[in-house]
Amino acid sequence: MKLSILDQSPISSNQTAEEALNESMLLAQAGERLGYERFWMTEHHDLPGLASAAPEVMLGYIGAKTNTIRLGTGTILLPHYKPYKVAEVHNQLATLFPDRIDLGIGRAPGGSAEVTNALNDNFLQNVYKMPDLVKELLHYLDRQDPKVSASPLPDVPPTPWMLGTSEKSALLAGENGVNYVFGQFMSDADGPASTRKYLDAFTPRKQGQTPQVIVTISAVCAETTAKAEDIALSSLIWQLQRDKGEGEEGIPSIQTARDYPLTDKEKERFADMKQQMIIGDPQEVKAQIKEMQKTYHADEIMIMTTTYDPDDRVRSYELIGRELSLTI
Repeated sequence: MKLSILDQSPISSNQTAEEALNESMLLAQAGERLGYERFWMTEHHDLPGLASAAPEVMLGYIGAKTNTIRLGTGTILLPHYKPYKVAEVHNQLATLFPDRIDLGIGRAPGGSAEVTNALNDNFLQNVYKMPDLVKELLHYLDRQDPKVSASPLPDVPPTPWMLGTSEKSALLAGENGVNYVFGQFMSDADGPASTRKYLDAFTPRKQGQTPQVIVTISAVCAETTAKAEDIALSSLIWQLQRDKGEGEEGIPSIQTARDYPLTDKEKERFADMKQQMIIGDPQEVKAQIKEMQKTYHADEIMIMTTTYDPDDRVRSYELIGRELSLTI
């Protein structure tokens, strides 16, 4: 099974943004050493506790510090940008790091309404135009315009992936012959139905192309289930804090998370969020990942792990990789 890493560059309460971004680089190096297929970084804007606003910038830094792991923007929020510029940026990365660059495409705003307005005067209109924007982007990536090139032109173009949490995104990916990523960790939708829609709708964009499915999950693994539950507590409490407009100080320590008082409503929300995650020892996590791969007909599982201590995060990926027989 192929495994990959999704990183939001979270900032712990004892870190600066600079330190969090450096930990992202160290995580990519660890992922490469552990045998993970790819390392993607998310795009978020003005969200307290997340340092990754420009994943395309971070990939240039991380690419220079790694050698083989595939690198990707997961995701570029296409309604904010002109497709030509997106193609240029990723072609530049693919020129610097041959046959290693993925281009994840999404339609979410990535921040508050105020931030969306600061980024883009026409976001909603561009969301409606998303099918046209995707076609235009692929037009440049596939070098179909005889008059305009998104140069530099790498020997191996970036690989486009459509990210989504609905059947709409699945159909858009399939109809355009683009690989598909379903974000299970942030969706209550019927994910397996979406991936089936994608597979049924898939029309090859290039000769010999086959559909590819990644499912993105949130997971925390440790030597024991109890330890994994303890480590996961920090990210769960942090999410509750962010839902209330708090959490500006970043991911709380495990002890701070233990001491955080929860209302009855928050306890219900906590249980729901925990249900969306995979938390356990290596054997438990392996079993759930294998089941998810089967249910989604997935070619690959992409894992997002958020912890207070960066060492716990690397250890989680190490244990999962070893249990699922990656090269370590």
